[in-house]
Amino acid sequence: MTTHPHPLPPSLTLTPYLPAEDGSLLRSWVKTPTELMTWAGPSFTWPLDDAQLAAYAAEPGRHTWTALSPGNHRIGHASVAGTRLGRVLIAPEQRALGLGRALVSQVVDLCFGELGLPEISLGVWAHNTAAIRIYEDLGFRTEQILEDVEKVDGTPWTAHQMRLTAPTR
Repeated sequence: MTTHPHPLPPSLTLTPYLPAEDGSLLRSWVKTPTELMTWAGPSFTWPLDDAQLAAYAAEPGRHTWTALSPGNHRIGHASVAGTRLGRVLIAPEQRALGLGRALVSQVVDLCFGELGLPEISLGVWAHNTAAIRIYEDLGFRTEQILEDVEKVDGTPWTAHQMRLTAPTR
């Protein structure tokens, strides 16, 4: 019997993110300005609204997805712009179930497969240790630490810049 360091992640389906259908749900998952900064960095302004989400989804070169559970419930979101992974989010009531790992794993597979990317980079806040653990478990490595790059509620936030190169074939 094979043992795994982590339980096998649930199977998710990635569908294109549609702001008109998915925007209100995404906004419901981001309830505060601090949660918005955690999810998307300084690229959006509070309060998050339909116009910002529509402009985000329409950015040239950006791929956006909604993650569906096996029962077709919308449980997550992620995007890639160029080679940069970002805006990874799991519905609050679905966190700590392995869905973040499943979502990132599927996006990585899609990036290196269908999109043919040579590498994937990302930024993650240093205090988001659960996300950092997922990224490291999937092979991402910290290449740079940016100390105190944002101040949120009077507290300086530090970011890890991480990278994963495509497997050699």
